[in-house]
Amino acid sequence: MLLQPRPETVLPGSAATLSAHERVFRALRTRIMHGEIAPGAALTLRGIGKEYGVSMTPAREAVRRLVAEGALTLSASGRVSAPELSPERIEELAALRALLEPELAARALPRAHFALIDRLQAINSTVAGHVAAADGCGYIRSNLEFHRTLYLRAQAPAMLAMAETVWLQLGPTMRALYGRLRRTEPPYHHKLILAALRAGDEPSLKLAVRTDVTQGLRLLAQ
Repeated sequence: MLLQPRPETVLPGSAATLSAHERVFRALRTRIMHGEIAPGAALTLRGIGKEYGVSMTPAREAVRRLVAEGALTLSASGRVSAPELSPERIEELAALRALLEPELAARALPRAHFALIDRLQAINSTVAGHVAAADGCGYIRSNLEFHRTLYLRAQAPAMLAMAETVWLQLGPTMRALYGRLRRTEPPYHHKLILAALRAGDEPSLKLAVRTDVTQGLRLLAQ
């Protein structure tokens, strides 16, 4: 599959100084996490190289790293594709989210000041806008931003890195899930998360996060 070209924003002192394979790796990783590549969609090194203006070597290295993270699959014949997860694998990843993310939220709670809650409320409004526009990838992107913004306050980088690896492996599946759910309004449990943060209620916060991050996935796993 030849991916559609995307304009990239180059930040001073960041992307401009990255190696070619690191730049391709980060860009592809983000797109996979945000569900911009459908489950089972095939990628070619030639197509990746053409899109990002690199040779086959950095494209191959970026793909190798993404395969190692479980973001892409590599068949015995050498075919590279976005993963199509079995119900058992979806259930396993949902269980990981249920373990990791309530704990991250609980660790963030003591540092959940009003400015953070206001920021989360603003992100949730963006989620609502993507839902209204039926923009599945925008919904996934802003939904993950909602969770990441909260979890950063946990000051638990190893745990957050594990959660992001799970999000990465689920990215294409989340795209399929969005189409199946046909959402017409933002996640109800985001409201419960915000209410629990305002009240400083850790048990309610953990329950709201656990339900929010697993209920849709468990639908797919049935």
